Amino acid sequence: MRLTKPRIAPLSDAELDADQVEALKDFRPGPVLNIFRTLVRAPKALTRFNAWGGYVLSRRNDLPAREREIVILRTGYLCKSGYEFTQHTRIGLQTGLTADEIEKIKRGADAGWSAADAALIRATDELHADQFITDATWAELGKHFTPKQCMDVVFTTGQYTQVSMMLNTFGVQLDEGQTLDPELKGY
Repeated sequence: MRLTKPRIAPLSDAELDADQVEALKDFRPGPVLNIFRTLVRAPKALTRFNAWGGYVLSRRNDLPAREREIVILRTGYLCKSGYEFTQHTRIGLQTGLTADEIEKIKRGADAGWSAADAALIRATDELHADQFITDATWAELGKHFTPKQCMDVVFTTGQYTQVSMMLNTFGVQLDEGQTLDPELKGY
């Protein structure tokens, strides 16, 4: 984690005003994660953020869930977002990634992946480094994914780059019971 305490503290239920309660209604019942308790300080922004994030995490995103999580985890790791990587490690395991694959995501495209998975990681790396996917990587993606799925790689990387920027800068801390990946300590 880059910060050991929040710059913008998450709000408790007792601190919420009517607009904030409304912005969090889709997260109830159940615990509301620190990311949303922080972002609800700007309830209109949170509502719009959730609409786009809802697309990226839904079946409308044509990437299969496992492949989507490869992109999200690689983005979170490259952005050194301990919160993001922690949250999506759990989700990635639920979508079919193994613990070994999650470790390999940190090592990059040359860590023994299938050609399709390596293309996803390489595309994510290029977007992170240069905000552009090279022709060679785009062609490789096109061998394994439809044009719409290739678009969704860009949409997903962009969404989770933005999420990581917010988490890192606002100092959103892990939720109760979570453990930070040791490689992301001190970032």
